[in-house]
Amino acid sequence: MDFPPALTQALRAAKQIAVLTGAGVSAESGVPTFREAQTGPSTGSGQALWARYDPTELATPEAFRRNPKLVWEWYEWRRGLVSKAEPNPGHLALVELERRAPHFTLITQNVDGLHQRAGSRNVVELHGNIARTKCFDEDVLVEAWAQTGERPPRCPRCGGLLRPDVVWFGESLPRRALDAAYQAAQTCDLFLSIGTSAVVQPAASLPYAALARGVPTVEVNPEVTPFTAEALYFLQGPAGKVLPALLKAAWPV
Repeated sequence: MDFPPALTQALRAAKQIAVLTGAGVSAESGVPTFREAQTGPSTGSGQALWARYDPTELATPEAFRRNPKLVWEWYEWRRGLVSKAEPNPGHLALVELERRAPHFTLITQNVDGLHQRAGSRNVVELHGNIARTKCFDEDVLVEAWAQTGERPPRCPRCGGLLRPDVVWFGESLPRRALDAAYQAAQTCDLFLSIGTSAVVQPAASLPYAALARGVPTVEVNPEVTPFTAEALYFLQGPAGKVLPALLKAAWPV
């Protein structure tokens, strides 16, 4: 795989690198994208248990209020999928890039924690983490609770229902995470957008924040996105193939 010399030079010279990752990176590890996540265990009739549900109708506070058990069980199934997944070469290449860059911020829309499992350290989770649990009423993280068999379980502090620590439709992104993401985009000297559709806001605006400052922007994606025409470099292909090759080109052994 050939890369423009100016790109590999920019990668080596960058002092502050910001990276935005989306569902495409996790999909290479076998984690279904959010839109695919209704395909689940089969019922006796052979129909997928979750196929009749629209994920956008499960991942809302209103859905949780209507049927908390259903939403909790859907996320239990999704946690099971994530627990079986392993970081792929794209995740590992980003760990290596962080090791080489003086300042590196990894901003992710993914909730599976695969970047941290791969070894990435400075990770900003825009949409939360499916492995964490918080109280629906108090909006505070809860690490342990009584195992009563109730689903969802109850908050040990207030008795409210517990829910996954992820951002649902209609909810705001965590302010601290969003501020950190914009800070990285507005101070970096190289920005990479990897495996993201470039349509989900406000994450989709981050590459443009770097672009507005004249910072070199790189998109890695198998498909063309709304950001493709704006990126200085478009590297078409899966992250698991493109990123290791790019690092090898920038730092040949």
